[in-house]
Amino acid sequence: MKTKASMQIVFLALNPTDSVTQGFLPAAGQLGASVVLLTDSPDAHARAYADQPDAPAAILGCDVRDPFAVIAALSRRPRPDAVFTNSDHLQTQAALAASYLGLPGKDWTATLRTKNKALMRRALVDLDPVFSAELGPKDDPAMLDGVRFPCVVKPREGVASEDVVRADDPDDLLDQVHDIRTRRPDQTLVVEEFLDGPLHTLETIGDAGGRLHVLGGFQTQVSPPPYFIEERMDWRADLPESTQQQLRAQLAALGVGLGACHTEFVLQDDRPRLIEVNYRIIGDQCDLLLADLFEAPLFEWVLLTHLGEDAPTPEPTRRHARIDYIYARTGGVLREAPPAMDTAGLCYRPLRPVGDTVTLTHTNRDYLGVLRTIGDNPTTVDAGADAFLSAHRWDVRP
Repeated sequence: MKTKASMQIVFLALNPTDSVTQGFLPAAGQLGASVVLLTDSPDAHARAYADQPDAPAAILGCDVRDPFAVIAALSRRPRPDAVFTNSDHLQTQAALAASYLGLPGKDWTATLRTKNKALMRRALVDLDPVFSAELGPKDDPAMLDGVRFPCVVKPREGVASEDVVRADDPDDLLDQVHDIRTRRPDQTLVVEEFLDGPLHTLETIGDAGGRLHVLGGFQTQVSPPPYFIEERMDWRADLPESTQQQLRAQLAALGVGLGACHTEFVLQDDRPRLIEVNYRIIGDQCDLLLADLFEAPLFEWVLLTHLGEDAPTPEPTRRHARIDYIYARTGGVLREAPPAMDTAGLCYRPLRPVGDTVTLTHTNRDYLGVLRTIGDNPTTVDAGADAFLSAHRWDVRP
């Protein structure tokens, strides 16, 4: 691995996340790199890293959503060795800043296509046509032509299933659009056909040499309609080769290459139908699970690609894994929940403290805790996870 005493990586971030705090910051330390963090929330990051041995060397305030502000801030400093972000919202800003500084980075047109759901559908129209229509803030959904029901409504630049809902008929569509606009009055929405089938993910790392390494993927269980809250994910490393080839072609059409990518799709026979592409590592502690599952420095590999290095070819794992998300079904106060626990093959982390008030959002912000389980076979994994879940209680009530 590349190491040098003076190596510096600039991170762009919004709010603190487990992926950065527990993954990428320690990885930078293992590579011998210092981190300068640019963020619009410097105080929150300073609090998050107060007791962390791998805290950034500097935390600088910056309007990181503005690529021009990012470039201006970096141009006043010594040239870093890499510009990196794990935020869905900042991929294009990081790509443009890296390009301006002449550093390895993602293609900004690819980060834009993957973030913007309408651009993604247009880029894939020849490989996988899906009905999709944009709905501006003042557009009347009743005037859309060709909508196929059921359909899905979502923000064009949204992430993490926030305000992603299914509509089963024209009246339902009007109601769902009205509801989303109460929270996002100025945002463009996308209305597209509902793709039915088992939900899967593909996890990849592209390196500087142009190779796309496939780690494998998860099969995902989501909540009942109309929302799409991820409830459970089971590791699946055995996607059919024909499915993988089709996914590679679709990612290539989007321009996905360098760095980590998390792709969500439904499988109809062996035909993958893309739901969305998150051009960063999988989140919600699935990335921490993958590092444990492969027993490999996964976060270091991702940073290496942004430093212009080739990522190692991952050795296949014979182990199995599952992640469970415990989430609130009603609003109220979290009255009872188990503490953090670590046992052989099992890791539970609370995501809210007892006494916290829960206001339902129908997204992963409703998560109360996350359970990561790894074992030698699916039977062992399921037995361990099910025993933990049945032995503990999460009580949310007024």
